Amino acid sequence: MRVIDLFAGCGGLSLGFVQAGYTLCAAFENWPAALNVYQQNFAHPAIACDLRHWKAYTAILQDIAPDMIIGGPPCQDFSSAGKRDEQQGRSHLTITFAEIVVYLSPKWFVMENVARTITSQTWHHARTSLRHAGYGLTEIVLDASLCGVPQYRKRLFVIGHYGGADNELLALLQQRLAQKPLTLRDYFGTRLGIEHYYRHPRSYQRRAIFSIDEPSPTIRGVNRPIPPNYTNHPGDTAPISPDIRPLTTIERSLIQTFPPDFIFTGTKSDLEQMIGNAVPVQQAYYVADAIMQFTHPQPIHSVHTFSGEQLILL
Repeated sequence: MRVIDLFAGCGGLSLGFVQAGYTLCAAFENWPAALNVYQQNFAHPAIACDLRHWKAYTAILQDIAPDMIIGGPPCQDFSSAGKRDEQQGRSHLTITFAEIVVYLSPKWFVMENVARTITSQTWHHARTSLRHAGYGLTEIVLDASLCGVPQYRKRLFVIGHYGGADNELLALLQQRLAQKPLTLRDYFGTRLGIEHYYRHPRSYQRRAIFSIDEPSPTIRGVNRPIPPNYTNHPGDTAPISPDIRPLTTIERSLIQTFPPDFIFTGTKSDLEQMIGNAVPVQQAYYVADAIMQFTHPQPIHSVHTFSGEQLILL
C-alpha cells in the first residue's frame, strides 16, 4: 500500500510501517527540527507544511493518491501532561486529520493519539464525519509494553477501513498482544550498565527511581538531571546514590525502539521533545503488521525487535 504520514514528527510511525512492508510515499511535518531528522532517515519526500491550512496542499495530496493515511495529530490538549483543555487549539488538528482522510478517501487510515482522546468532544466530531464518509472504525487503546516496546505507554489507535465494519480488527489486535509487559532487562540485557535510573517526575508526589526489571514509564519530552535536594519517594526502587543517573537521550530513543543507526541531530531539548512525542517504532509495527495480516492472512510471526546484543549505545 502507498502510505503518507501526516504530523510525521521524526518518523516513529513511518518507520514501523516501513518495517512492516508498506511503501511510504511522503510525510508532512511543520516543526523544522523534527523534519530535519526525518529527512536524514528516509528517502521519500518529507514536506514542510502547516496542516492547519491543508487545503493549500490539495494538489500534492491528490497527486500522491495514497492507499493509506497514517498520523498522530498533536495531542497536548488531551494529554495528562497538559492542561486537558480542548479549547487550546491543537485538538482541532484531530479534526484536520479526519478532514484530509474524508477528502482523499484512502482505503485505510491509522490515527494515533493519547488514550483520553477517545472520550473527547473533538474525537466524537471526527468519528462522526469519518463514519458518515463510509469508514468502519476499530478503536483500541494499546499498551506499548505488550507490543514489543520496553515501556508503559497507553495510546489510542484508530484504524479506519473504507467500506469495512466497526471493530473488524479488534480480535486480531488483542490476540497478538504479549502475555506480560516487556522490561528494560528483557530488551537490553545488561547493555545499559545500570540496575536503576532516575526519571524526572511531574510532581514529587510520584516516584522517580525505576528498576530495569520493569518497563520504563512513558518517555516524555522532559529529561532532567537529579535535583541536588531530591529525597527518596517511598515507591523508589533504590536509594539515591552515585550509581543512579537519568537515561541519556540516545537510551531514551532506544526505549522508543528506534534502531541504533537512526540519525538524531539537533539541540538536546529538541531531541528530547521529538523522541518523547514519537510513536514507538515497534508499537507502530505491531499495528501495521496486524493490518497486513488482515489484508493478506499468513502465519503470525513475532514482533520485529532488536535484541540487547544488537544495540549499540552511542
